[in-house]
Amino acid sequence: MLEIKGLTYQVEGEAGRELGILNDVSLTVADNRFVVITGPNGGGKTTLAKAIMGLVRPTGGSICWNGTDITQMDITQRAKLGVSYGFQQPPRFKGLRVRDLLALAAGSQELTHEEGCQYLTRVGLCAKDYIDREVDASLSGGEDKRIEIATILARRSALMIFDEPEAGIDLWSFARLTETFKAIHARREATLLVISHQERIIDLADEIVMIQDGKIAKHGPKEEIFPQILSNTVSGCSYMMEGAAQ
Repeated sequence: MLEIKGLTYQVEGEAGRELGILNDVSLTVADNRFVVITGPNGGGKTTLAKAIMGLVRPTGGSICWNGTDITQMDITQRAKLGVSYGFQQPPRFKGLRVRDLLALAAGSQELTHEEGCQYLTRVGLCAKDYIDREVDASLSGGEDKRIEIATILARRSALMIFDEPEAGIDLWSFARLTETFKAIHARREATLLVISHQERIIDLADEIVMIQDGKIAKHGPKEEIFPQILSNTVSGCSYMMEGAAQ
């Protein structure tokens, strides 16, 4: 279970005044739930996700994962507890093969071809075409994104956080992405926390969290919150992303 209580994150703004990026955010997510965090740009969604992973250090409040207070832990300590983060733009590693990256994620010195094939197949990539490719600029945005998800699967993470996974990928890759999320959730093998503006990803969620001005504006089951989002879209107050992935 993920428990966030009174989380704040403040930075120094103009004239030395403090600017609140997160303002008293409290949120509880039960195990194996699929939660989408959405809301207007600049509302604090990515900052919240980074605070959970330890990429930013909150100025107040607490974060507990499965009963352990991780607020002051670094990224490595959180990763060892089963927390993983998928970046909006995954890093690339020239000279590092996909096989090596998956082995590092799995915590083994060498990954068998069969094991690599299983992880890559789950994200819609053919192992024989990708297992020995370098994780470099030759990969498309969609390929890079799916390889990153494969590494998170290889880590067997219990909490998977994804920051706008639809960014920069083509229509086919987006379709594979949604299928991968559905399969992970169907297996009930992890808690999924996904930041997204995409209607098709939001529609996969068990729960929706709407963040605006650094606060949780709404939180509830998809059946309750999603119609409100669609209503806002029709009335001209849309914050859903329109793009090629749709």
